[in-house]
Amino acid sequence: MRRESREKVFQTLFMMDFLGVGPDEAIPLFALVSSPVPDAGYYDGTVRGVWENREEIDELIRRAAEHWRLERMTLVDRNILRLGAFEICLSRDIPFVVAINEAVDLGKRFGSEESGAFINGILDKISEITKKKVVP
Repeated sequence: MRRESREKVFQTLFMMDFLGVGPDEAIPLFALVSSPVPDAGYYDGTVRGVWENREEIDELIRRAAEHWRLERMTLVDRNILRLGAFEICLSRDIPFVVAINEAVDLGKRFGSEESGAFINGILDKISEITKKKVVP
């Protein structure tokens, strides 16, 4: 359920980035072309959370992505990174391991051959920057 909702969050973030719109416009638009979101609370909160914290999130990605400009990343990678960084830094109920694994899986599914490793490396660096550690 959460995995499908996370995928829909990514797709909505991608659409927002591509069209240059915010969540108030994107969420209803996405609902027109998508099946219902299984976990609507997570979906809405995460889309809006990434949007509201995008400057901080983008700055973290820039710091972690040495030699990569955010604007030059693919739309897929950039928005998966935004979702992963949000879950690592700002979601209290999502463990680091889950956030990074789910982001890598999204990268493998929607991105290029290199997306999984690229996303993994940057999100790992973000976790170091924010000092969020894996708790067994």
